[in-house]
Amino acid sequence: MKHVYAFMLLGVAACLTAQTPPPKPAPASPPSPPPQTAAPDKTPVPHMELSVENPEDRKMPAVPPDRVVLSVGDVKLTAAQFDQLVDVLPEQLKIVARGAGRKQFGDNLVRILVLAQEGKRRKLDETPAYKLLTTYQMASVLANLTYQQMSKDIKAEDADLRKFYAEHKAEFEQVSARHILIRMQGSPVPVRPGQKDLTPDEALAKVGELETRIQAGEDFAKLAAAESDDAGSAAKGGDLGFFRHGQMVPSFDEAAFKLAPGQVSDPVRSQFGYHIIKVEAAKTFEDVRADLEKRVAAELAQKAILDLQKNTPVVYDTEYFNMAKR
Repeated sequence: MKHVYAFMLLGVAACLTAQTPPPKPAPASPPSPPPQTAAPDKTPVPHMELSVENPEDRKMPAVPPDRVVLSVGDVKLTAAQFDQLVDVLPEQLKIVARGAGRKQFGDNLVRILVLAQEGKRRKLDETPAYKLLTTYQMASVLANLTYQQMSKDIKAEDADLRKFYAEHKAEFEQVSARHILIRMQGSPVPVRPGQKDLTPDEALAKVGELETRIQAGEDFAKLAAAESDDAGSAAKGGDLGFFRHGQMVPSFDEAAFKLAPGQVSDPVRSQFGYHIIKVEAAKTFEDVRADLEKRVAAELAQKAILDLQKNTPVVYDTEYFNMAKR
């Protein structure tokens, strides 16, 4: 139900997908790669989420909405109508069609409309197959518009949001943290020039010394910059930015989300070595309210759809659909 749109636009979307190379992912801050893709000359750190830098996401010229921007035979499309067609595409293709891929989207529309006009000349629009397909396509478009309208009409109450947040807290929790990594033998992190390849016991002893210095009041960020074996985050005082559950290796994740802002962890062991973690901030319920509203509205819209289905007579031929008889 998320992306229900006309068959014509399915064709356009397929063309865009086939002809437009996917955007190259660029690592989010910090730039250290996740362990499963780490190159030998770079320092793997606990897995971080990747952000996508889309080369097609560029601003295109704006024109008056009633201006005709495309004519194909006897069909004319205004800027507003063109934008409405783009609106029903999946999000990634929508970005492409609104950016540098606008002309490509227009080219694919031209092909579809030229073929459709040829189909009319051949009277294919009078066939039973055409009538059946267009009936379904019109129903699909109307269903999509109805779903969008229902989603907009739903206003989740504060109590609903808080209940949903309590039940799905792990999906919304985010913390911002710094860390100091002391690698040990067997770690995928390369040994820094001039440094010894520490045994696990030696790495634990060193991280214990750093913990004592932090407790004595030394600046965590300065210690991370000087001592951390995670080169990517050390350059930023150990800063990892905000991350969600599951973006770090399990032991790191578990320790970080137990800390309150300002707290520093005991030594935490992972396959990279020993970490000391300091949580700087945590996103609150109010920080994620907008995301919660979208999720709860979608849940309530789905429930409304199920209620509509329950109240609408539906009869399946159980033999044709191979359904077990009740």
